Amino acid sequence: MPSLIDSPAPADFLPPVLAGPLLRRTEPGRLVFWLVGSRPLTLSLVLASEAHQLQRSIRLDGPACQRLAIGRDAVLHLIDVVLDEALPSDCLIEYDLRVHAGAAEQGIADWAPHLLYEGARRPSFVIKSRLDRVLHGSCRKPHHAAADGLLCVDQLLAREHSDPLGRPALLLMTGDQVYADDVAGPMLVAIHALVRRLGLYGERLEGAVVDDSDALFAHPATYYRREQLLPAFKSNEALRERFFGGVEKPVFTTANGQNHLITLGEVMAMYLLVWSPLPWTLIAPAIPMLEPRHAERYRCEDACLQAFRQGLPQVARALAHVPSLMIFDDHDITDDWNLSARWEETAYGHPLSRRIIGNALIAYLLCQAWGNQPERFGELLVQTRQLLDTAGAAWLDCAAQDRLIDDLFKLDGWGYELATEPPLVVLDTRTRRWRSERNLSRPSGLMDWEALSEFQQHILDKPSVLIVSPPPMFGVKLIETVQRVFSWAGQPLLVDAENWMAHRGAAHVMMNIFRHSRTPGDYVILSGDVHYSFVYEVHIRARERGPRVWQITSSGVKNEFPRRLLDWFDRLNRWLYAPWSPLNWLTKRRRLEVVPRVPDRSRAGERLWNGAGIGLLVLDEHGRPQEIYQLNADGSGPVAFLAERPA
Repeated sequence: MPSLIDSPAPADFLPPVLAGPLLRRTEPGRLVFWLVGSRPLTLSLVLASEAHQLQRSIRLDGPACQRLAIGRDAVLHLIDVVLDEALPSDCLIEYDLRVHAGAAEQGIADWAPHLLYEGARRPSFVIKSRLDRVLHGSCRKPHHAAADGLLCVDQLLAREHSDPLGRPALLLMTGDQVYADDVAGPMLVAIHALVRRLGLYGERLEGAVVDDSDALFAHPATYYRREQLLPAFKSNEALRERFFGGVEKPVFTTANGQNHLITLGEVMAMYLLVWSPLPWTLIAPAIPMLEPRHAERYRCEDACLQAFRQGLPQVARALAHVPSLMIFDDHDITDDWNLSARWEETAYGHPLSRRIIGNALIAYLLCQAWGNQPERFGELLVQTRQLLDTAGAAWLDCAAQDRLIDDLFKLDGWGYELATEPPLVVLDTRTRRWRSERNLSRPSGLMDWEALSEFQQHILDKPSVLIVSPPPMFGVKLIETVQRVFSWAGQPLLVDAENWMAHRGAAHVMMNIFRHSRTPGDYVILSGDVHYSFVYEVHIRARERGPRVWQITSSGVKNEFPRRLLDWFDRLNRWLYAPWSPLNWLTKRRRLEVVPRVPDRSRAGERLWNGAGIGLLVLDEHGRPQEIYQLNADGSGPVAFLAERPA
């Protein structure tokens, strides 16, 4: 594969495509792609299959390709092709996106040869008739020391490239595709360099020491000290501590908010830099003037980012070959997003934090949500286009930006369903919270009663269903207990106290959904969030024909739990919550039998696997798990979760 890392482009050169294509949806009658060009591109889509004597060329104009300028030299292309004639399933279909410039045209082999596998002339995809092989994972933090789990996707596709049966049907990205709230210093420097190189639109800021994005980038506190950009008013102390300053979380992780992304241009640049190697070739980031302690941290983070950059050509290649569906978790927007009613009151009550959350949501709409369900966001895209079209002198209109953000906050959830086999239901566990009325500081339920009722209606009378819940529905009891203790002490922010059992009402309704006589016989729940991986089989006690539930968690893609701490949690959880333990009967899950599956490399009965990578789920014709793996990014080979009961 050609090296894109050590070959910076000439200062005046911009490639036609900066990022993508990302393959988002593949159906017999529909194809959805996402890409960002350096200018509005005239495109055509070529489809070919030798096995089915297929050869088509489709001009991408009108509603098939929406173009939104996000800067002087950056144009988002949202491609949604509705086909007159259905494509065949379960076979290789090659595709090409041809860029036209007058009489000349270039294909992917010309403008992005790194997207091709060895011996291939074009990228390809397979439209699976059922979800037989599903990849899933969450939590991809660029500056974490672990290897990138998306490289496992590329390696799998390289092995199975010519075998349509071996290709995965989907890549489900179950949260924290980007870390808007925990940004390395070198990444923020690169983001600012890319904002300037592409002329990404600036904006004016209210409620900050600085007036606009240019002043923000030039301010001495813009690196590692963004909490200082709030005015020094007593009313802002809680916001500064919770939102910008970072919160020490000794039990789970350390959240560092000092480089929190603020502007829309910053968030859009982040997406380009984590999904494509090409933007890195357009910039030459240099270390800024920093305090000695920050300079040392910068150098450590930069070493991790170098390894991340080296893998981006393979990551981009994988994302061009397998359809990917996405849902946010907190870090896509901000840490502990909507954790409690008190958090919401603090964050949404200040103009700067409201803008920060809104900017991340605009970027999520454009880079993630649209590709999941394009038909749903037509009106919001019209509003977004109006905002971007009003960017006079490269500045967004402040009033129009705030109106769009207000409408995004009013959206009735970001979850979605696909009529696949088995049906796929993706849950929004962030914006339709069941807020505590007795104590505003208590953690909110992950979904309110209305959202849970709608979820139940979507799955009634289906034989099986595949559910994406970013936080696990069934987690580690000991860790949930620790979270509950901190919540009782009024400190839920210290331990990410977000789990389905943290709110009595939400937990009760969810349990009743599983016990309903008309809900599916087989549930498979895919989750992330927690930075370790595990598998549970769940059975309803005293119900011979009750539903079978599999909780399958894969996390993180590029993140890990503190190793020694997780070992202790795993060991203590086995001792304290053994089947004979009275503590089992003090939990909300006492009507369920939870049986852990054991990783095949378990040394002493460990149930939790700690290692960056990606999950691989093989489903049988009934939608039940046949094989469950964690593909490890460190090259150590896959881990299988075995069905035997632990000793």
